[in-house]
Amino acid sequence: MDDGGSPGKIKILQDQFGALSPIPEAVQDDSPSSSQPRTDNSFSRKLKRAALMLNLFSPRRLSWVSNGQEKVELLATELESLRSELADLEEREAYLKAQLEHVDEVVRSARLSGYLYIRTRWMALPGEPPPLDDTEVDDWLPRFVVLQGACLFFYLLSTDLSPQDSTLLADITEIGSLPMFKRVSDEVYHCFYILTRQGLRFECSGSSKTQVESWLSVLRSDCKMRLPDGSAETQH
Repeated sequence: MDDGGSPGKIKILQDQFGALSPIPEAVQDDSPSSSQPRTDNSFSRKLKRAALMLNLFSPRRLSWVSNGQEKVELLATELESLRSELADLEEREAYLKAQLEHVDEVVRSARLSGYLYIRTRWMALPGEPPPLDDTEVDDWLPRFVVLQGACLFFYLLSTDLSPQDSTLLADITEIGSLPMFKRVSDEVYHCFYILTRQGLRFECSGSSKTQVESWLSVLRSDCKMRLPDGSAETQH
């Protein structure tokens, strides 16, 4: 084989398969079965055929000159892999563009938006026993909450194109404050809740008192709610 040639190619050196050297007379057998030296062309032809078959089935290589200097060679399978990666990158770019457009639309059209810690509870229906007291369970999860139009949306992330949950403002029957609590980090969280006519209770919390008060004020205003003690809310 020629190490300087292209990979995967087999070359036959003709002078390696010439006529066999004559056997010295001193070691020749005098028996009638011995034959005179001859050229073994059959073995050479078989080796050439095998080399041709290997070359036919070896991976086809594609080559071109880059910048007029460097010669680049790629297998056909490598080229297909690059095309697939390029298609994936284009799809990823389109998805990220859609996410940015969605965030921009939310910021422009939402009355209020931001991250809050949320957990949900179902209220007991008439005749059902009260739910177990699980107020000490730390199952608060961050959600990106958006008040847009007549609906409240709960997204897992601000870049998500579809909300994880939502509720109509018309379905909200009660909005009120909840006691403050401390998490593992000893940071104080301010809380409020939203109760729907279906019995679903959204408990919301945040470390910023101003943020929580803004949500309470806007939601009560949009839903035209009264404070838990029955008095009307004072607009500032």
